[in-house]
Amino acid sequence: MNKPKMSTEKGVPSNSRIVMLLGQLERMTGEAMVKDVETARQVTGKILHLIQTQERSGREVMSKGSTGMEVILSSLKNTQDVQTTLNILSILTELLTAGRGRRVGLFVSKGGTGVLFQILTTAMKEMAPSEELMLQLHSLLAKVGPKDRKFGVKARLTGALNVTVNLMKQKPQNAKLLLPCLQVLRVYSTNSVNAISLGKNGVVELMFKIIGPYSKKNTTLIKVALDALGALLKSKTNGRRAMESKYMPVLLALYLDWHRNDMRHRHMLIRKAFLVCIRNVTNIKLGRKAFVDSDGMRILYNSSVECLSVRTLDPLVNMSSLIMRKCFPKNRLPLPTIKSAFLFELPHIPVAGPVAQLYSQPAGVDDVVDVSDDNEETEADTENDSENDEDEKNHHATNDDIETDINKLHPKKSPSRPFEELRVYERFFMELNEDFQGHTFESSKSTTTTLSPSSVSSSSSAYFTSSLSSSLSSSRSSRAIIVPTAQSPSPKHIPNTSSQGDCKATKGQNTQAYPPASQTPLKVDNVHLTKDQDKKEWANIPSLGGDTSLASLTCLKKTEQELAHVLESFSLEEPGAVNAEDETKGGKQLGSPINTSRMKQSPLLLEGIVTRRVGGSGGSGGGGSNWGSDCGSEGAEDEGGEGALLEVPDTALLLSLHDPDLYVEMVKDTHSVPQYAEVAYPDYFGHVAPTFREPLLERVYGVQRCKIFQDIERLIHPNDILDKVVYDLDMSCCPVVEDDGESLKFNSQFESGNLRKAVQVRKFEYDLVLNSDINSNHYHQWFYFEVSGMRVGTTYRFNIINCEKSNSQFNYGMQVLIYSVQEAIGGRPRWVRTGADLCYYKNHFARSSIAAGGQKGKSYYTLTFSTTFSHKDDVCYFAYHYPYTYSTLKMHLAKLEELRTSHIYLRQDILCETLGGNSCPLLTITAMPESNSNDHICQFRNRPIIFLSARVHPGETNASWVMKGTLEFLMGTSPMAAALREAYIFKIVPMLNPDGVVNGNHRCSLSGEDLNRQWQNPNPELHPTIYHTKSLLQYLAHIQRAPLVSCDYHGHSRKKNVFMYGCSVKETVWHSNINATTSDIHEDLGYRALPKILSQIAPAFSMASCSFVVERSKESTARVVVWREIGVQRSYTMESTLCGCDQGKYKGLQIGTRELEEMGAQFCVALLRLKRLTGIHNHQHLLDLENDIIGMQTKVVSSSTYVLEEDEPSFLEAVDYSAESTDEDAEPETEQSSEVQKNPDLLDQLSDSETNNRD
Repeated sequence: MNKPKMSTEKGVPSNSRIVMLLGQLERMTGEAMVKDVETARQVTGKILHLIQTQERSGREVMSKGSTGMEVILSSLKNTQDVQTTLNILSILTELLTAGRGRRVGLFVSKGGTGVLFQILTTAMKEMAPSEELMLQLHSLLAKVGPKDRKFGVKARLTGALNVTVNLMKQKPQNAKLLLPCLQVLRVYSTNSVNAISLGKNGVVELMFKIIGPYSKKNTTLIKVALDALGALLKSKTNGRRAMESKYMPVLLALYLDWHRNDMRHRHMLIRKAFLVCIRNVTNIKLGRKAFVDSDGMRILYNSSVECLSVRTLDPLVNMSSLIMRKCFPKNRLPLPTIKSAFLFELPHIPVAGPVAQLYSQPAGVDDVVDVSDDNEETEADTENDSENDEDEKNHHATNDDIETDINKLHPKKSPSRPFEELRVYERFFMELNEDFQGHTFESSKSTTTTLSPSSVSSSSSAYFTSSLSSSLSSSRSSRAIIVPTAQSPSPKHIPNTSSQGDCKATKGQNTQAYPPASQTPLKVDNVHLTKDQDKKEWANIPSLGGDTSLASLTCLKKTEQELAHVLESFSLEEPGAVNAEDETKGGKQLGSPINTSRMKQSPLLLEGIVTRRVGGSGGSGGGGSNWGSDCGSEGAEDEGGEGALLEVPDTALLLSLHDPDLYVEMVKDTHSVPQYAEVAYPDYFGHVAPTFREPLLERVYGVQRCKIFQDIERLIHPNDILDKVVYDLDMSCCPVVEDDGESLKFNSQFESGNLRKAVQVRKFEYDLVLNSDINSNHYHQWFYFEVSGMRVGTTYRFNIINCEKSNSQFNYGMQVLIYSVQEAIGGRPRWVRTGADLCYYKNHFARSSIAAGGQKGKSYYTLTFSTTFSHKDDVCYFAYHYPYTYSTLKMHLAKLEELRTSHIYLRQDILCETLGGNSCPLLTITAMPESNSNDHICQFRNRPIIFLSARVHPGETNASWVMKGTLEFLMGTSPMAAALREAYIFKIVPMLNPDGVVNGNHRCSLSGEDLNRQWQNPNPELHPTIYHTKSLLQYLAHIQRAPLVSCDYHGHSRKKNVFMYGCSVKETVWHSNINATTSDIHEDLGYRALPKILSQIAPAFSMASCSFVVERSKESTARVVVWREIGVQRSYTMESTLCGCDQGKYKGLQIGTRELEEMGAQFCVALLRLKRLTGIHNHQHLLDLENDIIGMQTKVVSSSTYVLEEDEPSFLEAVDYSAESTDEDAEPETEQSSEVQKNPDLLDQLSDSETNNRD
C-alpha cells in the first residue's frame, strides 16, 4: 500500500536522527514490515528510546507540518508482530502523555482511535492474546477516549465493547489489566446506547462484584469502577435492572461502611462516587422508592450531619442533600383546592384562556396534586434549580420572542375606534376647553381654587370631597369597621352584628392584647423645622395624661387643627445629626418641644363603630387579644364600661398626608369580596421611613442547607411534628382556631391581606400558605398578615411554602418587612426589614399540572425566614413589600386637595367603576393660567400632556410609593414643581387595579387575568379600568393631542435598581435577524432622552438595565400598545426594584419608601429637563443619544432583555448556593475538579496518592 512520505517542519534539520529513523520506517512497505520483523523491531525500539530520553525528539514528531504521526500509525496498521506493535504503542503513549490535549487531538484527527480499535479486535481473535498488548491498548484508549467525541460509536461499530467486557470477565482478579479496562469502560458508558448494551451484557452486575467494603488496597480500581457504574446507572434501563436486583441496599451499606471507616477523610472521592451512583439511580421512580424503603433518608441524613463540622466534606453533604430532597415523598399542599378561598362571580366567562379553563374544570377534580404520584422521571430528570441554566434556556427562547415583523414595529396608521364612540371621554378633558371666564384670579397662594359652575361640571368636581359623605353614610349602615385603638370594650358592650360580624367578633377574642401605651412621645429627631415661630406654637401644646377629661379632648381637637399650619414646615429629609442608634432605643429626645400623642376613645363607640384594641391579657403568657380583658393595671376599663382614654401616636405630626380617622372613613367605602371589617394597624397608624440605612442581608454560609435538613427531619422524626392548623381561611366561619395559648395567632382579614393558612409544624415553626388571586389558581407572591401571641426572645421560623417563581431576590439580600404595633405606640410607626437565615429554595410540595399550566412534575418553592420578637404582648405584621392599600390612596388623594392653591389646577374624576364596585380615580394636575386672557388660555390649553399610571399589578406596591412621590412633588410649592405644572398637563391614573389591591391579589384583577395583558382588546365588563384608560388615550390621539410621555409604574422582583423599558424599531432590528432597509428603521432617538436624564439625576436609576426591544410576548402590554396604537414614542414601563441597589449612591442597600418617593420626584425633575431638551433649536442631545446607542451595540445583550414570563426578565444574578446544592446537576467545581476534568488520569490518582496527603 502507498505510505506517506516523511516531511519535516521548516527549521528542523533534515539530518535529525529521529527524522532519519522515521524515514527508514516509512520506507518499509507492508510486505517488508512482515518479512523483516527484526529490522522493524530495531527501528521502532530506537525511536522509542529517543523519545523517552530526548524531549526534543517528541516535539519533532508532533511538530506542525511533520508527517511523523501518519508514519507511526501506518506502521502500526501494517505490522503483525506483537513486539513491534508494543514498541509503537509505547511510542504513542510517550508522545500523548507529554503533549496532553493538543497531541491527543492530533492523534484523533489522524484516525488513531480507529487503528487502536482495529488492533484490539484483531488481537482478541487469537487463541491467547498478549496480556501486555491488551494492557497497552486499553491504557492508550483511556487517554484518547475523553478527547474523541465519537469514541463510543467507534467502539460499538468495531466490536471493541465486547472485547473489553469479555477481557474483564475472563480476568476479574487481574487488577493490573482490570484498571485500564475499567478506565475505557468508563468512557464507553458515557454513550447512552453503549450503556444500555453494556447493561444487557451483565456489566452492571460485574461492577458490583468489583466494588466492595472499605479497604486501603486497590482504591484507584474501586474509584474507577464506581465512576463506570455511575455512568451506566444514568440509563433508566440499567437503573431499573439494578433496582430489580436489589442493589440499592448494597450501595447504601457500602457507602455507610466507607463513611464510618474513612476517619481521616482520605477517600472522599470514593465516597462521593457512591453518592453519584445513588443519585443517578434515584432519577427513576423505582430508584426513589427503593431508596426510601432501604432507609436511605436516615442513612444519608445521619452521615451528612456527621460531616457538617468538616468544611472539606461539603461536596458529600451537598450530594446527600440533593438525593434526599429528590427522594423526599412529594407532599400535598394542605388545601382542599388551589383556587382562591374567595369566590367572585364574573358577569361572563371569557371564551379562552386560564379563566375559561378554570371554570370549565369538572366538579370534583383534585387540582392540588396530580393523580400520578411522582410523574415517573419527569421531575427528577428535568429538575434544576440553577438560575444560570434557566437563563440559558430563556436565552434560546428569547430570540424567538423578539418581534421580527417590521410592519408591527411601526405605529398603526388608522384609528381603531370611530371618534363618535370616543366623544363621551371629552368630559375628562375639560381643561382643553376651559375659558375661566367666571374665575377670579388671585395672586395669593394661600387662596384655594374656586371654579365657577359654568367652568366645572359635576363630573369634574373633586373626587373625594363631593362623593365622600354620601357614600360613607350608606356604608356605615351596611357594616361595622373594626378600628385599631388601644382599648377594647367589654364583651357585654360589643354591638350585635350579622352572622359574619359575630364570627369576626369571635376572632377578635383571640387577637393579641396590649399593655398600656408607653409614655415616651413620638421621636421627631428625624424631622426639622424651618421656622422659629413654629417652635413657640409647639410649646403651648397641653400635656396629655391618663385622666384627661372629655373637655380636654375638645381642646385637643382644636390644638390639632392649630397644628395643621405647623405641619407645612416639616421636612422629611434626614438631618445630618440624626443618630440611628438613639432612634432605635426609643428614648425621649431631650428638649423635644412636642408630645406627639393623641387621645382615642376606646370602648364602644367611635360614631357607632366597633373598636379594636392593641391589648393583651396579663395571664396569657404572650397570648392573644381578648375583648374586654384588662390591659394591665393602668388604664384598665372600669366595671361601668365607660370609655378609658389611652395615648396613641399621632402620626399625622410626621405624616402630613396621613390621617388615621380619614383612613377609617375611606375604608368604609372600600368594597372587598370577603367584606373585610377590620383595619390593619400599619395602615391606620401610617409609616414613617426610618432614618437608619438597611443594608442588603449578607448570606450566611450553609443557611439553605441547614433549612433543607430541618425539612428532611420531618420525615425522619415524624413524632416531632405537630401539624396543627392555627389559621385557615377555608373555615369561613372562624379562620382563627382556638388554642391553649401555645401557638401564634394569625390574621389576614383586612384590606390587601394575604394569608390563607397557617400550620404549626414545630413549637416555634410555622408553614404558611398564600391565597391564590381571585378567579385564579396561582400567583402566590404577595403576602401581608398579622401575628400575635408571641414570646419575647424566642426565635420563630416561618415558611411560605407555595411560592412559584424559580428564584427570588430573597436569595440575594432582600428581607421581608415587619411592623410592630408596640413600636408604633412607642413613637416609631414604621416598617423595617427583618428576617435572619433567609433563603428561597425548591421544596417537596407537589404542584399539580393544572396549577403549572399543563407541566407535570413541578414543585413549589419555600421562602423561609426566622425572626425574634422584642416586645411582650405585641402585634406584628409581615409583608412582602411596603403595603399601600386602595384606602390609603383615597386618603392620600383627599389630603392632596388640602395642598391645592389658587395657582394649582387639580381635578379628580371617577374614570369608571371596577368589577368589585370600587371607583378608579383619574387626576388632572397642571398650573392655572395667569389670567383669562386669550394668550394665557391658549398657552394653558396647548400644554403637552403627560400620562402616568401605576399599580396594574397589586403585589407591586413599590409602584404606588413611587406614584406618591410623583403626586406630592406635583402638588408642591417649589419653583420646580410650579415650572413643571406650567409646562405640562398631567393625566394620572394612580391605581389601575383597585380590586386586586383591596383583595390581596398579587397580579390579577377580579377577572382572574393580568390586566397588563389586556391592552390590545380590553373588555369593558371584565377589564373596565384598562378599557376606559385606553379609550382616554384613543380620544387624545383622535384630537391630535397624544401624550408626549406615557409611563406605567411597575415593580420588579428579580432585579435590582430602577430602570425602564421602552420601544424602538431600530434597537429591535439590531437585536434580531430582520432584513430591513434604512427607511424601515428610521426613527427619532428621543425615546432615550428621559431614561438618560434619569440615569444622571436619580441615584437609584440604572441605564444599563434599560431595554428598548419589542417582544411578541409583550404586544398586549400598556407600553407596546400605547407606542404602537396611540403613537406615543416615549411610552415606557418604569420598573422599581423590590430589593435594593447594586450601583450608585444606594449600592448595597435595600430600598425603602424614602428612596421610592424620591424616585417619583426625580421622575418629575427629569420631565422638566426633557422640556428644555425638546426645544425647537435643541437637537444636540439626539446626536449624543445616537452615540450612546452605537456604543452599546458592542456590548453583549443580556438574556434578561427578553421575557416570556410575566413582565419581568429572568433573574440574572448567578445562583451561588455556597455548596448548598439546590442545583441537582451542577456540582461545586474547585480548581482540582476542573483539572480533573481536563485530565481523567489525575482523577484516578487522587484516590491513592493525592487524597492521602489531605488533612
